[in-house]
Amino acid sequence: MSQPVSDAPRQMSALEKRATLSIAGIFSTRMLGLFMIFPVFALFAEETFVNATGLMTGIAMGIYGLTQAALQIPYGMLSDRFGRKPLIIVGLLVFMLGSVICAMAETIEWMIVGRAVQGMGAVAAVLMASVADLVSERFRLRAMSVVGITIGLSFTLSLVAGPLLSEWFGVRGIFWITALLGLVAIAMVIYSVPPIKQSPFQRETQADPAQFKDVLKNPELLRLDVGVFTLHAILTAMFVAVPLLIRDQAGLGSLHHWELYLPVMLLSFVLMVPFVIQAEAKGRMKPVFVGAVWTLVLMQAAFIFLADGFWTLFVLLLVFFTAFNLLEATLPSLVVKLSPADKKGTASGVYSSSQFLGAALGGGLGGLSYDVYGIDGVFVFTAVVGTLWGLVALTMTDPKPLSIASIPFETSLSETERAQLSQTLLSYDGIYEVVVSQDDQRVYFKIDRKQIDEVGLIDYVERGLKA
Repeated sequence: MSQPVSDAPRQMSALEKRATLSIAGIFSTRMLGLFMIFPVFALFAEETFVNATGLMTGIAMGIYGLTQAALQIPYGMLSDRFGRKPLIIVGLLVFMLGSVICAMAETIEWMIVGRAVQGMGAVAAVLMASVADLVSERFRLRAMSVVGITIGLSFTLSLVAGPLLSEWFGVRGIFWITALLGLVAIAMVIYSVPPIKQSPFQRETQADPAQFKDVLKNPELLRLDVGVFTLHAILTAMFVAVPLLIRDQAGLGSLHHWELYLPVMLLSFVLMVPFVIQAEAKGRMKPVFVGAVWTLVLMQAAFIFLADGFWTLFVLLLVFFTAFNLLEATLPSLVVKLSPADKKGTASGVYSSSQFLGAALGGGLGGLSYDVYGIDGVFVFTAVVGTLWGLVALTMTDPKPLSIASIPFETSLSETERAQLSQTLLSYDGIYEVVVSQDDQRVYFKIDRKQIDEVGLIDYVERGLKA
């Protein structure tokens, strides 16, 4: 059947734009605070703390992931009861406290405590639920995409900003700046994020414990969970060793590492764009994705045998971060494409927890590998786990370019009415899955946005449900 016709607005309202940009800004300040220390921390720990082993350095870098994974779902549940803004502010205050502990830490043990407290400000799920609260269904996917792009850009910026700020203010200064960023984020919550009148549970963006079993049994989603776990384990482990390589092989002191990271990160971001276009627009997701995974693995081996001098490290890091940025951009997209229509929030929650756990385990095992086998041991560890991921990635299906949307309905629908609604929606070209959930009175559907006008479809269904 041809597309439904609608004269619905094609642009977000001013309030929706403000909400999207404000929440993206809050995400960014927190991401910067967590990752700016990655390029500089290994050298700082070695120079500052007498008893800082590789294991303890790696734990300090990655332990935020453990506390983040443990608390993000409870934060989301509490925000349903006590409101989004109060929980976001509480989380940011906890994050600031952790930053201050890190800034004042005189031992590596206290640094570990501070990083763990930083991770306890686990407001990511609450922020995503706030997007769902403040942006209408027809523009929600667009808003989520803006937030996702901002997160990716923030990570790239953090790897450049960390060494620069370290040169100007020292590593402890980075933690003080991080605490100030938390204060800026709180001001944005209070003055920039629009009022949130209701805070209902949002299955589209929040994890539902009743769905965990189904999500964890889904082999396609498990592949993605394994993937993001491994990707962030590799990243965190690498930064136990890479700053030392830059110092020893490229001859750059810690205050000048930005001279390498800046061009690497800028170029890698540009170089990944054609591959994203091939994957998303040209329908070549699987070969591009699998190729990026194996490129990542080859770079781990190359760090063992080829890392010698500034330009060699430049090329290795450039290729690595091009593949990393590509995978970081495509993995969340794959979660949406492969998740059941009514389980996206739970699938995303499990995926996010896997990412944070990967950072925690990768930091610890990367640091332990360095203690036992030196720098080469770190890259042997990352190459092995990357190879295992590469083998898992080979078995993935080639996903269709689908998105998930949902529409609420106010009146109770009988089983017959739900079946008729599903049948009607599935008759349209570009709609591939429909779930009419009586539990939360919402229709979930998966669509191909190249085949169907998402805004028009949502408006059409909304009017039909109200009729």
